[in-house]
Amino acid sequence: MTRSFRILYIALFLGILLALGIWSLRSFGSFSTSAETTVLNGRWTKAAETHYDDQFPIKRLGTNLWAALDFKLFNEGRPGVVLGSDQWLYSDEEFNPVANGAQNEADNLALIQGVRDALKKQGTQLVLAIVPAKTRLYPEHFGAKTPAALHTDLYQQFHEQVAQAGIVAPDLLQPLQAAKQNGAVFLRTDTHWTSMGADIVAQRLGATIAADAPLSGEQERFVTEAKETAPYKGDLTTFLPLDPLFSNLLPKPDDLQQRSTNPVPAQAAGDDALFANTDVPVALVGTSYSANPNWNFLGALKQALHSDVVNYAEDGHGPILPMLKYLQTDAFKNSPPQVLIWEFPERYLPAHNDLGEFDPQWIAELKKARDPQQNLALNANNSESPRRAQN
Repeated sequence: MTRSFRILYIALFLGILLALGIWSLRSFGSFSTSAETTVLNGRWTKAAETHYDDQFPIKRLGTNLWAALDFKLFNEGRPGVVLGSDQWLYSDEEFNPVANGAQNEADNLALIQGVRDALKKQGTQLVLAIVPAKTRLYPEHFGAKTPAALHTDLYQQFHEQVAQAGIVAPDLLQPLQAAKQNGAVFLRTDTHWTSMGADIVAQRLGATIAADAPLSGEQERFVTEAKETAPYKGDLTTFLPLDPLFSNLLPKPDDLQQRSTNPVPAQAAGDDALFANTDVPVALVGTSYSANPNWNFLGALKQALHSDVVNYAEDGHGPILPMLKYLQTDAFKNSPPQVLIWEFPERYLPAHNDLGEFDPQWIAELKKARDPQQNLALNANNSESPRRAQN
């Protein structure tokens, strides 16, 4: 390569780089920040740098290209997703072994029993809604990869443990398995259930509460309206960063029918509704299965229970942290509900929880609620299960 050609090559490269950099400045037309983000505290500079970095074409090209190679050559996505057959996506949390899974299970079961006792002291009945894993409901779309041994009997073991503790926890797997013959109960490209799946679970919980913990007070009427079905890109597609250059490789979006549940107006429900009890008899705590309105789980519960429900679920924090936060609220201390539904996906039972924001002594007191006999049974179960010890 001659010196002149080398200079031309460098100049051309720098020219392209400069042109792409200037082109990226167009993204600042839509750039905005909150009032708290100022130049003086350094947050504006950081936000502008992050925004520009995200919009830089070379970075997007590299990200899309690398993701496309992983997807086509190795049938893999970013950590967080497992690619099944027929364009089905699964969370890798339902496949991977969990470090210290047996100990985490013991700690979480102890907390569950501590929560039960804390609720009982306030006169609140706990109903545990153990959500079966998507892998358990749709194993036919796994492909080559299968879940780690820890997950094989997790749902059944979870139910056995809470049954020994005397906690009400209806089986949600059987009705969901039966319902999937009539339509999807979980989304193909998402971690979560469909509106139909959420409704099936709500009906099962409603029947259980009516039988085991009937609500006092006047019943309320709710009506659910089905909205139009629209394409929906599930949360698991975020682990396939193929947009915009290779978006044609992405799995086809789900068809999601959203629903909306509203109370029947007092006039239509009768004059007695004007004097109905204003206390809310049911509270809901859980994860994004409950917090995200796309599935209408809250509305389905209201209709199934014929009662208003206050939702304390949180997105992205698992089931235990929102529950511990709720127990410390004035709402619980001053006006506890008759029934508390705790939506708890099975995959979170062996998961580690960072409880650093809570008083360690309070957490220790909650864990003491475990029956010593159950401690012995759990330890014996763990020691006799070599497959669990390996994980």
